[in-house]
Amino acid sequence: MTFEDVRKIALKFPHVEDGTSYGTAALKVKKKFFVRLKEDGDSLVIGMPFEQREALMAEDPEIYYITDHYLNYEYVLVRLSKVSEDALRDLLKGAYRAALPKIN
Repeated sequence: MTFEDVRKIALKFPHVEDGTSYGTAALKVKKKFFVRLKEDGDSLVIGMPFEQREALMAEDPEIYYITDHYLNYEYVLVRLSKVSEDALRDLLKGAYRAALPKIN
């Protein structure tokens, strides 16, 4: 998978637009970041609740991992070279939904 694959999936969701974050390509929903390409060019930074992140990292550490920088933030790092398209699609849907503004 590549970031272009990520874009093709995510740009089908309503209100998603291209952007940048920390100097790398990113995707935002209503101006709120939900996924970006990490500086290594092979990993995504993607929003995810802590519990889900821990479960994914335990299940498949070759794909899902974290660095010290992200320990206290609800993000997981995903290796594009290892993740399947179906898994990526599910991850993007979850991050997209979480980033949508809450309607009261």
